[in-house]
Amino acid sequence: MSQTRKKTSSEGETKPQTSSVNKFLRGSKAESRKENNDLKTTDSQPSNWIQKTAPSETAKPLSSEMELRSSMEKYEQFLQKLGKKAVNKCLDLNNCGLTTADMKDMVALLPFLPDLEELDISWNDFVGGTLHSITQQMHLVSKLKILRLGSCRLTTDDVQALGEALEMIPELEELNLSWNSKVGGNLPLILQKFQKGSKIQMLKLVDCTLTSEDGTFLGQLLPMLQSLEVLDLSINRDIGGSLNSIAQGLKSTSNLKVLKLHSCGLSQKSVKILDAAFRYLAELRKLDLSCNKDLGGGFEDSSAQLVMLKHLQVLDLHQCSLTADDVMSLTQVIPLLSNLQELDLSANKKMGNSSENLLSRLRFLPALKSLVINNCALESETFTALAETSVHLSALEVFNLSWNKCVGGNLKLLLETLKLSMSLRVLRLSSCSLVTEDVVLLASVIQMGHLAKLRKLDLSYNDSICDAGWTMFCQNVRFLKELIELDISLRPSNFRDCGQWFRHLLCAVIKLPQITEIGMKRWILPASQEEELECFDQDKKRSIHFDHGGFQ
Repeated sequence: MSQTRKKTSSEGETKPQTSSVNKFLRGSKAESRKENNDLKTTDSQPSNWIQKTAPSETAKPLSSEMELRSSMEKYEQFLQKLGKKAVNKCLDLNNCGLTTADMKDMVALLPFLPDLEELDISWNDFVGGTLHSITQQMHLVSKLKILRLGSCRLTTDDVQALGEALEMIPELEELNLSWNSKVGGNLPLILQKFQKGSKIQMLKLVDCTLTSEDGTFLGQLLPMLQSLEVLDLSINRDIGGSLNSIAQGLKSTSNLKVLKLHSCGLSQKSVKILDAAFRYLAELRKLDLSCNKDLGGGFEDSSAQLVMLKHLQVLDLHQCSLTADDVMSLTQVIPLLSNLQELDLSANKKMGNSSENLLSRLRFLPALKSLVINNCALESETFTALAETSVHLSALEVFNLSWNKCVGGNLKLLLETLKLSMSLRVLRLSSCSLVTEDVVLLASVIQMGHLAKLRKLDLSYNDSICDAGWTMFCQNVRFLKELIELDISLRPSNFRDCGQWFRHLLCAVIKLPQITEIGMKRWILPASQEEELECFDQDKKRSIHFDHGGFQ
């Protein structure tokens, strides 16, 4: 779960006071401006490293430069113990397995970090129940811009303490409380301090068990958040009932660039409700409505305002139970989104025999980099239309056709695309019923020097390819010099002995400088080939993981 980072360094500021710990934090990123050579005092001085500082205590100056240096050394030791390094104005303790003692140490750090702008303690279970010890020190880090508390097992008391502390950090731009179930039903306690003029730009509340009442409150709050650019409410299945309020609030967030409502219990009516808000979201770059299975049928009469999203770059509608009428409506809209770079229509099986016109018109999207259309039950006519369109998608980097059986025996339709795809990085053809002729064709394309930029190739779950086909492929895979991952695994219900092609694969891997992962699940290696693999692992310095056999 990657999380978006923001630049946190401030330019052009001159600070009259700079502690040794903050100088250490700057590290190699030290600013060029002249700093005061005299060491200044900090806000408070704990008598020992694990001492808590109550907010009402009067700050005592450190008595000497020696104590400052000692604090700096202890800070460095604290980070080294957790396998972390100092980063400019950032304390990143994400997924560090923090203990109660570590939490105390961290709290004791805060008085020495008055310029701290980013604090990330996500994915640490022991944070839950102890957050008040941190929030009591928030006044000492009032310049904080990024606060990430995802999956910290926050309690109701933690949530309340956080709500009271947020007004002490008026510069806050990002708040991430994802995967904390106690946020649900208590959202007003947390966000009630946000006032008009709030600088919050990113609000992430993924899988927080938000209630319909939380959604209503959020809708009323959104007009206060004029700087909001990212709103992620994914996996909160009960907020669909309060979508009217949320959509009304969205009309006031004209700077919004990312809106994620993945798996939010949206219905057919939701499309119409959101459609009315789209005209106010001219800056929107990413729209995720995926995994809302009751959305199907909602686009039939209510997708016209999607056209207003002129800057939209990512549209995710996978697993939305799209109907033939939905596809017909989207055919009039999607090709007009000229800046679209990523389109995901996967897992919509009803569109298989009705998407020919839509797929044909994708040629009008010159910026398209990622097309994910796996498991859509494509038929021969729709696959032919897609193949003819793909030739015109010169910027395509990700092409996922997995779980469309019609590809098998027809890969030749993509021959020109594969030859012309100079940018293709990821090609997924898993469970496409590929036959030997398909993989031989792919091998010849590779041999001719095409697909040179390919980094991930998935040919798994294509059990009909014979050993001769795998031999031809393995002899030529060595030309994919940038390949990182290759998957040729068999279906879970099928086990086969490896043929002589495995030796060709080992020879090819030697010539692939970047390969790290080879999926070979359910392929059974005879004893002689097991020995070859063991020798390969011992002799080669690079770490390459062969995932083979039934249970490895």
